[in-house]
Amino acid sequence: MATSTPPDVPRIVMPPAEAIAQAAAQLAAGELVAFPTETVYGLGGDAENPAAVAAIYAAKGRPANHPVIVHFSPDGDPGYWSDDVTPAARKLMDAFWPGPLTLILKRAPHIPDAVSGGQGSVGLRCPSHPVAQALLREFERIKGGQGGVAAPSANRFGQVSPTAAQHVRDEFAGLPGVTVHVLDGGEAAVGIESTIVDLSRGFPALLRPGHITPAQIAEVLGEMPRLPGQDSDAPRASGTLKAHYAPRTPLYLCDAGQFAAALAVHPAGERVAVVAFAPTLAALSSALSCPPLSTLSSDISASDDIVTVVLPATPAALATDLYAMLRRLDRANVTHILFERLPDTPAWAAVGDRLGRAAAAFERT
Repeated sequence: MATSTPPDVPRIVMPPAEAIAQAAAQLAAGELVAFPTETVYGLGGDAENPAAVAAIYAAKGRPANHPVIVHFSPDGDPGYWSDDVTPAARKLMDAFWPGPLTLILKRAPHIPDAVSGGQGSVGLRCPSHPVAQALLREFERIKGGQGGVAAPSANRFGQVSPTAAQHVRDEFAGLPGVTVHVLDGGEAAVGIESTIVDLSRGFPALLRPGHITPAQIAEVLGEMPRLPGQDSDAPRASGTLKAHYAPRTPLYLCDAGQFAAALAVHPAGERVAVVAFAPTLAALSSALSCPPLSTLSSDISASDDIVTVVLPATPAALATDLYAMLRRLDRANVTHILFERLPDTPAWAAVGDRLGRAAAAFERT
């Protein structure tokens, strides 16, 4: 078995001021610019330009009724985008902005409904990544003080989100009629998309889990938000479809005790990837009479019929590397990925949500 572990700590790269100014000018001209945030790279377009927003949908292959999120700098005014910025919204903004939190509020009448998939609400976020903030400030300056960038993740719809500039380049390379300018700001530190909280209906509701937890939201608001299973009338929001975040390679979830049986019957000549915690891999190595597994990185050999990846011991570390890991496995020429089911605890809920949606794309019916 070959073993791979997560890469080094993500790095932030600050591009030259000229590159940021050029990217802002491209946005103002209606062009698409992929840029880094602390969560993932976003595919940006002028949120008040319906043609630019339509270009985002076309490039991603995204359904027209699936809303996007508007990003603005710490200098931006959320009241420009929503005519109902509630006290609860202000509390959450004060507590978590800039940061990986998106708020769903009622959309101001002058904001095009293209960004909300035709709904009367709008998703707003103020990212903390310094490159994103510099780009958004320059774009707002060009726009005369108020400017927002609609930016879903910079990947084809339903696929693995990008956490590095090269991921974006790989995603859109060769697509006819699609031009995406990429502003390289290094690697995303959080690694999964923002928490989404809906405040458009008079109560807080968690629509997508993320780095900001329900307990943290409850601490600020004094009440626990409704959770996804408790809210049948929630508005549509980014990343909430059953199947999403999927690699090209079929991915299946396994309990720790299922791996040996699954590998014992996998056809000869097929390469399978096993992604599991270190104790599971150690037991598996013994059961399959393999050499002891190491947590050190090693190259994936073309001759290996079982490729293993040691899962980080913390949810934050796994979130940072999850999407890059799936992209590495897509390049490893494996027939399928067996991924250990994550602990069913609040700490693992956000990354478990992404993994569950990735696996749902390959559910056997």
